[in-house]
Amino acid sequence: MNAERLLQHFDRISEAPDAIPRLRRFILDLAVRGKLVEQDPSDEPAEELLKLVQKGVAARTVPVGWISGAFGSLLDMQYGKGLPARDRKEQGDVPVFGSNGIVGFTDAALTDKPAIVIGRKGSAGALNLCDGPSWTTDVAYFLVPPDYFDIRFLLFTLGTLDLGALGKGVKPGLSRSDAYQLSLAIPPLAEQHRIVAKVDELMGLCDQLEAAKTEREQSRDRLVAASLHRLSPPTDAGEANTPEAFRAHARFTFQHLSRLTTRPAHIKQLRQTILNLAVRGQLVPQDPNDEPASRLPNRINRDEEDFAPFVLPDSWTWAMVQEIANTRLGKMLDKAKNKGTERRYLRNVNVRWFDFDLSDVLTMRFEDSELEEFSLRIGDVLICEGGEPGRSAVWDGREENIYFQKAIHRVRFSQGMNPHYFVDVLKESADSGRLAGYFTGVGIKHFTGKGLSSFLVPLPPVAEQHRIVAKVDELMALCDQLEAQLTTTEADSRRLLEAVLHEALAPAPEETA
Repeated sequence: MNAERLLQHFDRISEAPDAIPRLRRFILDLAVRGKLVEQDPSDEPAEELLKLVQKGVAARTVPVGWISGAFGSLLDMQYGKGLPARDRKEQGDVPVFGSNGIVGFTDAALTDKPAIVIGRKGSAGALNLCDGPSWTTDVAYFLVPPDYFDIRFLLFTLGTLDLGALGKGVKPGLSRSDAYQLSLAIPPLAEQHRIVAKVDELMGLCDQLEAAKTEREQSRDRLVAASLHRLSPPTDAGEANTPEAFRAHARFTFQHLSRLTTRPAHIKQLRQTILNLAVRGQLVPQDPNDEPASRLPNRINRDEEDFAPFVLPDSWTWAMVQEIANTRLGKMLDKAKNKGTERRYLRNVNVRWFDFDLSDVLTMRFEDSELEEFSLRIGDVLICEGGEPGRSAVWDGREENIYFQKAIHRVRFSQGMNPHYFVDVLKESADSGRLAGYFTGVGIKHFTGKGLSSFLVPLPPVAEQHRIVAKVDELMALCDQLEAQLTTTEADSRRLLEAVLHEALAPAPEETA
């Protein structure tokens, strides 16, 4: 396997999230292992380099014509020097380097020669290249390459040593003595120049691939946004979105979902659009035989449009939660005073959107007189007051004799409301930002009992609520499949990338013979 073969696979490999950074690292790995350009037997190492390596210990097998030696026998990392703030400027001829880049400018240079700055404290092992005079502060080292090094090739080599892994302490510090134990493989100077030229060429290709991938993703994003916008309810009375046009847009979108949804953000947008359509009466058709929701208790008159967040179908109405449900906010009981029976109870952390996590359920003593007040029934909606205010799910009775406590609202409906539809409404409102208008608190937001009671619910006929819930469940299951498919595609791309890189970096048969 070689670099050309890897590039042939790149269309598939690029689906891995970190494909291009891995490809860049792969190029550098090839470069410092002598596999990026061919060796030339007429190239010879400098005599000075041969003498220095004799003082060190050969560290590993290297290509013909290359020399291997200890870092400390070949290079000298020099300490930087502190520079008072009064001597630093915002502009100047000489850049001042800290542990991870330029921190100012000055007039005098600590070295007039090109150097590589290596982070010593904080950003241990961070590398920066300076092509001219520079000043390095006391939180970094600077390294002036000997004549037998191409400074760019040396930068590539140091970048593959993972110097940051040598950092020690709370604020990681890099010790010269640790770095000096590492081994370097050095090609002849002429080959170093050829390697640098080849790396520049391939990095330019990576730039093109990255730009092409970015453009491809942006084009997909635009297509997804346009397709989902066509499915969204019109925001202007002049927009044409007839039932026939909507059905045509819907057919196109769902026929091409697998092509449109190539990233997690696309599927998130799709889920939001599904719920947006659901609560506005555009996900399933209205049935004139359904009993209108307007016959249910409500305080929002359809003619009072100033109170209505958006326009509803004729058979729908707006209703406040306090008019269609019984709400109860849990409270933390005094553990010391309660002498009743130990009972399991749900907290904020146990409630997820549309589901529950019972892996960490606590117990508390409840008096018999409190059991009914804090008990759960099938169909109860549990809503988080804080944390992620509004996060909610419908209790499905998976466990008996379980209760709820502090920071959770329990909403219990009588006839006329499907609790699963209500959770769909809360989720859509949370995603669209409408729910935030009912929160209190400056820093940490809370969905208080007052806010919940006054929350406006777009209320369809009961029969339509059931149809909406069934359709939402069907489409969310499709989203789950798309997410699973996307995960599989990314995993396959990542495995292919790993296999190709492994094969490309494996020794050739003649190297292992």
